[in-house]
Amino acid sequence: MQMLMTEQFLTALLLGAVVAGVPLLLAGLGEQISEKAGVLNIGIEGMMLCGAYGGFVAAYYTESYWLGFLVGGLSGMAVAALMAILCVYLAMNQIVIGIGLTLGAEGLTALLHHFQFSRTYPRLGETPTLPIPLLSELPVVGPVLFNHHPVVYLTVILMFALIWVFKRTSVGLNLQAAGDKPAALDAAGVSVRLTRACAVLTTGFLAGIGGAYMANVGAGIFVPFMIHGGGFIAIVLAMLARGKPIWVGFGALLFGLSLALTTALQVAGLNIPTDVVQMLPFGMVIVVLIIFARHSYLPPSLGLPYLRGQR
Repeated sequence: MQMLMTEQFLTALLLGAVVAGVPLLLAGLGEQISEKAGVLNIGIEGMMLCGAYGGFVAAYYTESYWLGFLVGGLSGMAVAALMAILCVYLAMNQIVIGIGLTLGAEGLTALLHHFQFSRTYPRLGETPTLPIPLLSELPVVGPVLFNHHPVVYLTVILMFALIWVFKRTSVGLNLQAAGDKPAALDAAGVSVRLTRACAVLTTGFLAGIGGAYMANVGAGIFVPFMIHGGGFIAIVLAMLARGKPIWVGFGALLFGLSLALTTALQVAGLNIPTDVVQMLPFGMVIVVLIIFARHSYLPPSLGLPYLRGQR
């Protein structure tokens, strides 16, 4: 009996880590694309929140999770479009604009939720999953790795696809040049602004899907301010990954495990203050930064607007 309970606890903990890690992975991969192009996307938290709200509303009224993910991605992209216009084309401060967009998204989604649902918090139905035959029946790891919504599998495929894109394609080289030496990219006849704008829009779309996954699959409900710093954790993941998507994946799983552990400790009824338990993921961020921050790599032009002819 004790062994069975331990196995169930371990399965639930690892499953929670995957569910919590997927939004971080999507947002982290998006942030990595943006940072490679030289744009520090501090507004990713707001993009995730708008994606969560838009995705939940679409899934709730249409009863289609796929449409929810699409609307969530487009909602995040809408916020990213503002970021691209203000920071890439108007050369405004990326940090200030990113913080402003996040605060604006928090207020907007809370206001829309209040007017639309008042004080009620409707929930979605059971999340559809796609179990992989035979593999999903394995003990412990089966339900954890091989019985999820198809978006989880697509996210993993995206992670490996980005490895190839960054190393083997002209798109990856252009992104790298836009962040390292934008003047050289401009001299080669490629628009630095267009490259950066496309990177920011892609970031917004992926972050929006991550937010929609968090609301529709992870929680089954939208609550104002529900991202709880996930966007900033994604920024840390992208900065520490040294341009390698696979490290974003490992980091997302690690932080997902710490988020799942907070829930597990609360459910277990251990006599630990709630504030201490909820602080664990951010304590993990601090520890990781202390250990790995010196080994991080940031593009030389990160956060700097590009103006043709300016050195």
